[in-house]
Amino acid sequence: MIYLTEEDIRQAASIGEVVDAIEASMLLYERGEFLMPDRMHIDSGDNTMLIMPCFIDDCFATKLVTLFPDNPKRGAAVLNGIVVLNDCRTGLPVALLNGPALTALRTAAVAAVSIRYLAPPDTRAVGIVGAGVQGFYQAWLASSVANATDIYIHDLYPEKAAALIEKLPAVVPDVKLHKAATAEDLLDNTQVVITATTSLNPVLPDDEDLLRGKHFVGIGSYKPAVREFPRALYNLLETIYIDTDHALKESGDLIVPLKNNWINKDRIKTLGKYINQPSPRSETTFFKSVGMALFDVCAAKLIYEKAKQKNLGQKITP
Repeated sequence: MIYLTEEDIRQAASIGEVVDAIEASMLLYERGEFLMPDRMHIDSGDNTMLIMPCFIDDCFATKLVTLFPDNPKRGAAVLNGIVVLNDCRTGLPVALLNGPALTALRTAAVAAVSIRYLAPPDTRAVGIVGAGVQGFYQAWLASSVANATDIYIHDLYPEKAAALIEKLPAVVPDVKLHKAATAEDLLDNTQVVITATTSLNPVLPDDEDLLRGKHFVGIGSYKPAVREFPRALYNLLETIYIDTDHALKESGDLIVPLKNNWINKDRIKTLGKYINQPSPRSETTFFKSVGMALFDVCAAKLIYEKAKQKNLGQKITP
């Protein structure tokens, strides 16, 4: 068995390989070729623990992850955890992977698949709202898939945006980086906008003119009361794309609009269905991701296989 650190995970596979693996997992989801029990979701006050198992044909993985929103005040990351990858034939564990790094990478790859299919053809700039760990990976993969020339970063805490801008040249050396003072500034300059926050209320202005004609990706809302997007966005959408059907029960960015009749359920479909049967792209598009264990096992399998080829990781005795 090997242990793979964040650096190992980043070195193991190319961006294109990771995005391709996640796109393939979306099609696997549509075919039903997996076994994925409902994830165990345990809340203790504002803190959350998730236990996420999933089996595919030749391996299975279990992710144990915690989300503690107040951790930054303690000098710790919001998301922590581990992923265990097992061989399906024997049940033996073959790898332990850094949970936050794998989660961030596969989540950014999920968003990147939506950009691959739904972003405006003239995309040249990506906007990131939320300058945490997820913001780093989202900016990296989104700009790579979109071939963007510019990235705009906005965060309620300007120092966090500045810190992210200092880190990004290591992975996107040829992209121009900008700190957006406001969400309006970010919207004025971008064609793809990704929200990666823990905000309870919309982080974008309730203004159709500012929102029109862009591709939006929602990453942060993972609880029924948590919303990142304003009502105005739903007035502009013909279809809302989701990564998995249980998003309808988990995200306030879907639950609240449905409850208030801002959208109809028949206008919501999985991105995998769109990939299988593409249709003309709408002017304004929205993809909401809550994630699932199927993404973790497919990403972990790819990273493990590529790491073995490159002799990455530390051997450990189970």
